[in-house]
Amino acid sequence: MSSLDGDVSQNGSLKSVDAHHALAEIEDLDFSRSLDKPPRPLNMERQRSCDERSLNELFGVPLLSPRPSSRAESNFRLIDHLDGLYSPGRRSGFNTPRSQYGFETHPAVAEAWDALRRSLVFFRGQPVGTIAALDNTGEQLNYDQVFVRDFVPSALAFLMNGEPEIVKNFILKTLRLQSWEKKIDRFHLGEGVMPASFKVLHDPVRNSETLMADFGESAIGRVAPVDSGFWWIFLLRAYTKSTGDTSLAEMPECQKGMRLILSLCLSEGFDTFPTLLCADGCCMIDRRMGVYGYPIEIQALFFMALRCALLLLKQDEEGKEFVERITRRLHALSFHMRSYYWIDLKQLNDIYRYKTEEYSHTAVNKFNVIPDSLPEWIFDFMPVHGGYFVGNVSPAKMDFRWFCLGNCIAILSSLATPEQSTAIMDLIESRWEELVGEMPLKVIYPAIESHEWRIVTGCDPKNTRWSYHNGGSWPVLLWLLTAACIKTGRPQIARRAIELAETRLVKDNWPEYYDGKLGRFVGKQARKFQTWSIAGYLVAKMLLEDPSHLGMLALEEDKQMKPPMRRSHSWTF
Repeated sequence: MSSLDGDVSQNGSLKSVDAHHALAEIEDLDFSRSLDKPPRPLNMERQRSCDERSLNELFGVPLLSPRPSSRAESNFRLIDHLDGLYSPGRRSGFNTPRSQYGFETHPAVAEAWDALRRSLVFFRGQPVGTIAALDNTGEQLNYDQVFVRDFVPSALAFLMNGEPEIVKNFILKTLRLQSWEKKIDRFHLGEGVMPASFKVLHDPVRNSETLMADFGESAIGRVAPVDSGFWWIFLLRAYTKSTGDTSLAEMPECQKGMRLILSLCLSEGFDTFPTLLCADGCCMIDRRMGVYGYPIEIQALFFMALRCALLLLKQDEEGKEFVERITRRLHALSFHMRSYYWIDLKQLNDIYRYKTEEYSHTAVNKFNVIPDSLPEWIFDFMPVHGGYFVGNVSPAKMDFRWFCLGNCIAILSSLATPEQSTAIMDLIESRWEELVGEMPLKVIYPAIESHEWRIVTGCDPKNTRWSYHNGGSWPVLLWLLTAACIKTGRPQIARRAIELAETRLVKDNWPEYYDGKLGRFVGKQARKFQTWSIAGYLVAKMLLEDPSHLGMLALEEDKQMKPPMRRSHSWTF
């Protein structure tokens, strides 16, 4: 019997339903031989993880990083060795009235666990994911599916609670779906593309279950999910780190899956930047919101996935080739992002004074950003102490909006230096009302409106100002904020945000998002009992209760990086 499918029949085969969906019974794969073999060591060692070892030590190619300020150093001293923080197999204790550390649990915790377990999706007797939302009051649309990005906080909650099997099942099922032929109209997608979502279909006549996957052919705008593959690699590393079980990642099928994802991202073309060029709607912000180009969310997830892959890829002939390519890309990507995406008061002033139409290698304004394109709001928004990664950088275009997910992932992956991570936390504290308000957290700040809204969104009625992706407040982001706060030694920020959320989430039946400048109103089209709102809250609570869980989420900065590159007028865009 296949370790992938458990009780799946031996005659699974591919079937066609219609032009818009691919329907298949999962075929058996003989993974038992892979699992029975003695585990061969990955880059992730049991006694000393690659998280602690520098990329310079491993591959001889250092990354570039400014030296942290004294404040940043003191903050990061608390989390100096992420590799030693997590003890595999330890349960959080949230199934009892009191946690194992003696903290009184909030009543919302028990309700959240109950709701999360009710959202489980089973395929042939095995849990394989969680449904997007359990709200039956309106049309289901695609909220009855298991989304890769939505499942991430659910997976982390189960891992932290000592229940890794569902995560393993999910990783294997989505890996199998990756091998499907992916076609939209007459165009074939890349072999490595992971699905955006899948659902289980029950056939009462045949008494069988099949999986139906969506690779973007059913999505709004028909955009493939660029982030799904990155989240998949992130979860594989989290599972390995949490359980200490390297056999899953060592399987030839998982190794091939990673290489296919990486092949899509590391291929050479006409790009002059190490960042990934993307279409609008390719990530969490899955509608037209002006994030086309080189969005921070994708670049941060790309960086995280590359670093996770370095820990998971075998050092065989194929693996070594990818390790070399990854290392070169990390070096270029970290320099590009830290140099050209970062903005603080000093850099804002430099951009304000930029000259334009410069030529040659000595140009200061490398991307020809027009100073008059600076939005008025940013001059008041930017604090004296603080900074962040802007939303997008491309020729003659800078998106100065704040994107929460990208900046938090930048901290967790160590794309942000300790100094920059501290500045991001300073910004959140300084601009609490704007970024947190009455319900955490703003996915984007600020909202776009009026003529700009019409041009950028195409008059999207769901993304009106301060709603949904256009400045809406999303409780799921609590887990990312909490992890970033713990990594930077600022847990009090997360505690304050969680306490704020607890006043509303249960009473409002766990909405998908909130509307309004302060996040005061349940979103006009928000689903209730949104699973990732529930799971994001649980992960945030468990991280605060036991900060050692951070080990499965975060990566340390390389300790052998180059000396800092100090800001000056020649430190340019």
